[in-house]
Amino acid sequence: MRVYIGSDHAGYELKNHLVTWLKEQHHEVIDCGPAHFDPEDDYPPFVLRAAVGVAENPGSLGVVIGGSGNGEQIAANKVPGIRAALAWNEDTAKLAREHNDANVISIGARQHLPEQTVRFVELFLATPFSGAERHARRIAMLADYETDGELPPLP
Repeated sequence: MRVYIGSDHAGYELKNHLVTWLKEQHHEVIDCGPAHFDPEDDYPPFVLRAAVGVAENPGSLGVVIGGSGNGEQIAANKVPGIRAALAWNEDTAKLAREHNDANVISIGARQHLPEQTVRFVELFLATPFSGAERHARRIAMLADYETDGELPPLP
């Protein structure tokens, strides 16, 4: 699987750890940076590139990493077609794919041990979207809003 990955300074070491692990698992990794540690860098240039890569390559997935993962999730979700989910445990990593068909996982490097994050990414990549009608319906509502800006009707 093609996996786009990006971070900031807070996620730099974890990003590199995950890049190595992903390659060992025979994934095609597109490292969107940063290429070197800069304690003053900003996440949007790297995270947006990872999210755009996912959006432009159907079937690929993305991993974005920061101190908390919150800003990275917000940034990735600004890219049309991206459904980025913040994972903080194994269940949220799996449910992001199973229920929300998320195509980007966001992780807080300062919140988890490297072994935990590897597990989150492993589950995220391995879990398929359930395809359940209720989940597909909700995703379609969001996609429609993203396209036309019209709120879904109230029930």
